[in-house]
Amino acid sequence: MISRSIHLVSPSGYCHNQPAAWRGVERLRAAGHQVDNLETLTRRFQRFAGTDAERLAEFNQLAQLETLPDIVLAVRGGYGASRLLAQIDYVGLQRRLLNQPLALCGHSDFTALQLALLAQTGLVSFSGPMLAGNFGAEALSEFTLSHFWQALTSPTVKVGWRSETPDAGEWQGTLWGGNLAMICSLIGTPWLPQFDDGILVIEDVNEHPFRIERMLIQLQQSGVLARQRAIITGSFTSSALSDYDNGFDFASVWRYLRDLTGLPVISDLAFGHDADTVTLPLGARARLRVANHQAELQATGHPVLPEQ
Repeated sequence: MISRSIHLVSPSGYCHNQPAAWRGVERLRAAGHQVDNLETLTRRFQRFAGTDAERLAEFNQLAQLETLPDIVLAVRGGYGASRLLAQIDYVGLQRRLLNQPLALCGHSDFTALQLALLAQTGLVSFSGPMLAGNFGAEALSEFTLSHFWQALTSPTVKVGWRSETPDAGEWQGTLWGGNLAMICSLIGTPWLPQFDDGILVIEDVNEHPFRIERMLIQLQQSGVLARQRAIITGSFTSSALSDYDNGFDFASVWRYLRDLTGLPVISDLAFGHDADTVTLPLGARARLRVANHQAELQATGHPVLPEQ
């Protein structure tokens, strides 16, 4: 494994699971990587990883780095990135980071920053693992680890999986998305990317199927889904059904979504808050193929870490 420089950022919630965060640091260091900005792990104000000013300064400071790291890695999600969007130094970050071999990586609440950067600067980032929840998990997922490094070091990201979708065909477009709640929170703002050929990939956690359906209806009624070529559904974890649901589950939501939009809905991708997650470049050019319930996604045009 080539040694990589990793710069940590905490634009959202305080890292309440400190043992996991430090376990992640030690794992990365044991693999030969350099990890800096460790002070971000313990910084705290209320439920946040520091005051708005501290978290904003930390993120905007990426535009001033004399030497760029290989990876900018979010410590965790939670809530807080939305408070920063209007004051992000988009011009400075575009000037310093665009077209550079740098991987900006995270998911969950970090989706808001990723999509805002994509909308305002065209910066392609990676929706993938974070320090505490993934690299610091008690059992490190080899699936997540291998997909992470493959995505960051290969000119073509390739992901294959079995889907229970009835759809078949081939679609090409711009791959984007991430956490569904964060996508919906950006509707009507300058921070939501506008693509006429989108391949939208979604995931979420702690959200019941009816809440997911309600968010998807919001995307449809606001005109976002009319501009997509296809939808890929990832992991929707920590959602308990009850007798009251009477068969209303995520499969029911996907069927309704197909009927509502006429779009192909390709389900079952390991992507999101689960232990096993692929890493996807948001803003890359993608081709999606499905035949006989076998799906294949390829993406190009993302930053690729150089060989050292």
